[in-house]
Amino acid sequence: MIDALTVVLLVLSAVFFTGGTLGLLRFGDTLTRLHALTKADNLGLGFLVSGLILQSDSVASGVKLGLIWLLAMLVGSAGAYLIARHALGVEHADADSVELLQPHTHGAADTAHPADSATPASRQARS
Repeated sequence: MIDALTVVLLVLSAVFFTGGTLGLLRFGDTLTRLHALTKADNLGLGFLVSGLILQSDSVASGVKLGLIWLLAMLVGSAGAYLIARHALGVEHADADSVELLQPHTHGAADTAHPADSATPASRQARS
């Protein structure tokens, strides 16, 4: 029974890896390619690791396989984040450029929306 479940998990893994590869080849822009590749490959690796955990001889090897999957997901998401930032043209902000971290107001820095500064009494008077 465990062998049959392992085969099912490995076949699912192959399906997701194939889907991720097809998404990488077929989609047009960088962001959709990243989405297809990272999601499908993480699921494919999860099914692969799950199938291998079922066949592992000890708990220690199962834990190691789980850690491999966790690290692969962390590295994959960080890499996809960096690629997406580069594809969108977002520049790296250093510690000295705090103004890049502030929200853009397009010249309306000192003007607030009237409803934002209204007191509860003035709101009640308007209604």
